[in-house]
Amino acid sequence: MINSTFIKQAIRFVIIGFVNTGNYYVLYLLFYTVLNLHYMAAHILAFVISMVGSFFLNSYFTYQSKPTLKKFFQFPLTYVVNITVTTTALYILTDLMGLNGKITPLFASVIAIPFTFLLSRKILADKHQPEPE
Repeated sequence: MINSTFIKQAIRFVIIGFVNTGNYYVLYLLFYTVLNLHYMAAHILAFVISMVGSFFLNSYFTYQSKPTLKKFFQFPLTYVVNITVTTTALYILTDLMGLNGKITPLFASVIAIPFTFLLSRKILADKHQPEPE
C-alpha cells in the first residue's frame, strides 16, 4: 500500500515539475528563438539550468530535506535517465514525426516525469521517510 508521505511527495513533485517545466520552456524558447541556437543545443542548455533549480525546489518543497553537496552531486545522476528519455522523445517527435520544435519539449518532459520522481526520491528524500509498499 502506498503511504501518505509518498502521495504528498508525488503531488508536490508534480507541482514543482510544472514550475520547473515552465522555467525550462522559457529558457528553451529564449535559446531556440531569440538566440537562434539549434533546438538540441537549446534543449540541453535549458535542461541543465533548470535542473539546478529543480534540485533546490525538490529538496526544500517536495522532500523537505536539507540540500547537501553530496545530494547536489548525486542529483544530476538521476537526470541521466531523464535527459535520455526527453532527448530521445524530442528527437523522435521533432525529427522523425515532424512535430513543431517549439512544443515537442513539453511532450518529452511529460514522458519523463515518473522516472524522474522515483529516482529523485531515492536521492533527495531523507532516509527515515517510509518507502511505499
